[in-house]
Amino acid sequence: MRVLAIDPSLRGTGFAILESSHSKVRALAYGTVKNRADLLPSGCLVAIHERIKDLITEYQPDCVAVEGVIFVQSYRTAITLGAARGVAILAAAGRGLPIYEYAPRRVKQSVVGQGGAQKSQVAFMVRALLGLTETPTADAADALAIGLTHLRMGESAALGLIQAERI
Repeated sequence: MRVLAIDPSLRGTGFAILESSHSKVRALAYGTVKNRADLLPSGCLVAIHERIKDLITEYQPDCVAVEGVIFVQSYRTAITLGAARGVAILAAAGRGLPIYEYAPRRVKQSVVGQGGAQKSQVAFMVRALLGLTETPTADAADALAIGLTHLRMGESAALGLIQAERI
């Protein structure tokens, strides 16, 4: 099973490609789609869409796991995050991949053991669980955590037995 995990954001979309084989999980690739502050939002959306399409072409994932919608106090932030999330989902949907959504608290609970964990705790646990030689950036660590959550949930997610929503 190979999963592309995405933590969407306009300026720093985290991504990870994880593979599970014989109950062993390894990270094939991870990183961040970084968009400069002077790049227009429309340019950022194109960059996210293109990078996700490239990752799908290169790694041929079986499915995509994406962070669910988070509560934000600013409608502008919500719209921006929604747009980044939308283009990432579009790239995967355009290739016919099943897409699963995980609430941020569910991801933190799965990886750290508590839903209110800090970003640094998530990064530390992801590094430890995957045996990485370096601590990933926050956005990449979040994507790795989303992927780990999906792989841990396995068939339960596909069958709808957990709080993962297929979109």
